[in-house]
Order: sequence, then structure tokens, then C-alpha cells
Amino acid sequence: MKRLSNYDKLCRQWRERFLKMDQQQLMEKLPELKPEGDYLTICHFGRKYGVHRQTGEIVPMGGNHIASNTVKLNIYTLFGYVSSLAKFKDNWVSFEDLKGTSPFAAAFKKGIIEPFARTFSGNIDRLQFAMEAMGGKKLPYSDMGYQVDAFKCIPVRFLFWEGDDEFPPQANMLFDSSATDFIHGESIVSIAMVGLAQLAEIAGLPLDKSALPLM
Repeated sequence: MKRLSNYDKLCRQWRERFLKMDQQQLMEKLPELKPEGDYLTICHFGRKYGVHRQTGEIVPMGGNHIASNTVKLNIYTLFGYVSSLAKFKDNWVSFEDLKGTSPFAAAFKKGIIEPFARTFSGNIDRLQFAMEAMGGKKLPYSDMGYQVDAFKCIPVRFLFWEGDDEFPPQANMLFDSSATDFIHGESIVSIAMVGLAQLAEIAGLPLDKSALPLM
């Protein structure tokens, strides 16, 4: 019998929490959440997932992607933390400037931002291809900048600067300051993990070994 990991157990706990939620109220808070047969569907970085309305299980809807525990927890925690007052503000900030994220700032820089820069160093064309494949909108900032919807309510700006003989490559991710009204600050880390891993996958590049892994 397969032993459940801590992430499997956490997903099970959140699945049970979902089953106690008012689904109609949840759809009112998150208009991007759509009823389709036995599922409520939602897109995460352009990939569609279904949450079974009777079991709470999350599965991929079409395509050849999978629903990792990290993806599942991002969806469940969005459901669990979204405020009825949450609203996009068009005020873009770095991760550490979001409400309640300071305890995770060092891990975010070391496990997300720095690996992002190293993964795409010398591969700016592949980064552009991956950004566009994820439905990104090009931005007039940095050497290669795109805005991509993690969820429709939580857009992310990926910014990349190619290095030269004097400076190493640089990267950053910006979030609307409302992001932590929709989801817990720690979940922003796992959202970024999914986005970075998906960019590398689409680009056909190995993710830098220091990047935080999906579970």
C-alpha cells in the first residue's frame, strides 16, 4: 500500500474543506470558476483543471498536463482564502512587498528569482516562446517581460534581463498588491513555482537545480 506524503495528506485535508464550502458563494467570489457538468473548472497558468463537485478531487481537463500536489494546493488555497472584498488594484509590487510575505522572502529569492534568471540565461528566445504559449501579454519593461495569468484574479509579471560580461542575468516577478487578498502569502511562492516550472517545460529547458521543486 502506497504511503501518503505530507503533501498528499494536506491535499486530502483541503479536499474535505472544499466539500464543506458553499460552491455558489465561491463562484460569486471567483467569477473565473465555471460549472461544467460534475466539475467546477478553473485555469492555472493557462492549463484547465476541474474540481469534482461531489468528491472535491482536482483533475486536468484536456491536454497532457497533470495536476501536481502544488497545483492542487494552489487551487484549494485560492478557494479557502479569497476575500469577498478582494479586487484588482493595478498596483504592481515585488513579492516581499506583498502583505504577510516577509517570512518567505529569502526562500522566494533563492528558490524562484535566481533560478529563473539562470534557467533562461542565453535562452531569451525560448523564454519568449514559452511566455506566448502560456498566453502572456508582452510588456515594455526589461529585456523580456510578459504578464501571465496565474489565475485570472492573480496575474503575474515575469521580467528578465540578459547578462553580459559585467553583469549576470537578472529576473523578477511582480504581483498586484491585491494578490494576498485572494490567497495566502505562502501560496504566492507555490504559484511562482508552478509558473517557473511550466515556463521551463514549455521552453524545453532543464530548470536550474536550485529552484524550489513541485510536489
